[in-house]
Amino acid sequence: MDINYIYLMLACLLGLAMTWGVGANDLANVMSTTMGSKAVTVRKALIIAVIFEFMGAFLGGSEVTDTIRNKIINIELLANEPEILILGMLSVLVASMAWINFASYLGFPVSITNAIVGSVVGFGVIVLGSNTIHWDQVGYIATSWISSPTLAGIFAYILIIHIQRFIFARKDPLKHAKRFVPYYLFLIGLVLSFITVIKGLEHFGIHFMPMMQLFIAVGCGILITVLGLMIINQIPKSLKLKRHETFTYIEKIFAILMAFTACAMVFAHGSNDVSVAVGPIALIMSIVTNGGDVASTPTFPAWLTLLGVSGVLIGFLMYGRKVIETVGSGITALTPSRAFAATLAAATAVVISTSTGIPVSTTQTLVGAVLGVGLARGIGALNLVVIRNIFMSWIITLPIASLITIGCFHLLKFFFLNHS
Repeated sequence: MDINYIYLMLACLLGLAMTWGVGANDLANVMSTTMGSKAVTVRKALIIAVIFEFMGAFLGGSEVTDTIRNKIINIELLANEPEILILGMLSVLVASMAWINFASYLGFPVSITNAIVGSVVGFGVIVLGSNTIHWDQVGYIATSWISSPTLAGIFAYILIIHIQRFIFARKDPLKHAKRFVPYYLFLIGLVLSFITVIKGLEHFGIHFMPMMQLFIAVGCGILITVLGLMIINQIPKSLKLKRHETFTYIEKIFAILMAFTACAMVFAHGSNDVSVAVGPIALIMSIVTNGGDVASTPTFPAWLTLLGVSGVLIGFLMYGRKVIETVGSGITALTPSRAFAATLAAATAVVISTSTGIPVSTTQTLVGAVLGVGLARGIGALNLVVIRNIFMSWIITLPIASLITIGCFHLLKFFFLNHS
């Protein structure tokens, strides 16, 4: 069998195993607030995950980003050694797969983007030397690991304080809930439009001027507001509610809002993280099918996107429970209203970060938002041990992924090049 097809088969198998870990970790983290707060039933949560992960991957999935090609290292420096680059990308897949699956086993939410960045850095250092790494870009990405969760945490803190003071703390909380819920729904519509509609249309080469984007966003906001209010009006309610029953009813309203925001976050995950995860496979496939041409632009055929999203969903369904428990209930106790504040804040931070060109991790952004919600109830509401473990897993992802990549590259190089 041709060695190139062996490389491609290995890439697909390793990629499937890695995307399995992405589902068990990244997607589980995205769904953690929805399932941890019991805002929707498990069945409905799984339906949201399957439908919007597929939609995000196929409608919002970007073409191959320049992260691997030029942002971390310039792969064209290996134009005369395509097999070295193939082995390097296989090493990136092994390292990312190993780390994200190990983190999933421990229940730590880590980002596949961070793992791949660390892996590419390790490959670049061992093959091209540390002076060829674009350390300024690596630093820029690392800064986003702080800025995006912080931004989401601030938004979540402000939103949950607003909900507590202007709804739950009032004498007639249901009256005030009916007053503010339309505004929350409209805000959800704005965020949904930027994450799904506008991004989905851009995938087909349809780009809008800023004023047109604003018009679409406002239209989506009005549509979601009307649709949300229609669904809320279907919630059965007694004519006279005691105060604790009123709180329960309001939480049911926030559960509806939570379902909408969950759709946005899963779509965002499918459109960003799936394409990042299968990026190394696309690069290997491009080199193999183009006769070793490193400069050729990788593409995402439908079967490759299907491979990636299938692996993600299988991993989520089979092994996502541990990460869901860590983020959904381990950091702080979540109710539908708190989960809504965290998820909407995370989705808003994703929109702002991506629109300003800041690289963002949905995993870290959502964790930051959950921290903001917990902090609004006081430091005692947070599980500091769990938070410490999460932050430690973020910090060590880049060096560990780098080291695993270096070791894998040496092994693959010895096996394939020394015995060819």
